[in-house]
Amino acid sequence: MDARDIILRPIITEASMSAMENKKYTFEVHVRAKKTNIKKAVEELFDVKVDKVNVINTAPKPKRMGRHEGHTKKRRKAIVTLKADSKDITLFGDEE
Repeated sequence: MDARDIILRPIITEASMSAMENKKYTFEVHVRAKKTNIKKAVEELFDVKVDKVNVINTAPKPKRMGRHEGHTKKRRKAIVTLKADSKDITLFGDEE
């Protein structure tokens, strides 16, 4: 699996933005990605040093649209902590 197939997108919420001050970044990752795969993918894509990776599995929620029932897709989130001597990840381009 390629690094761009593992890291799907960053998760931008108020809690994840405040965690970026402590060098913790949240990403949505592939459902079958392991912690070691996520670590290698982040180090390859962003050229940083990863300290640890925490993974959260989100179960699908039931949803209804009128009389039709279904559910949302299951997701997997990874909270990546960078080492203290590593550079920061820029998600929004150049901030001036």
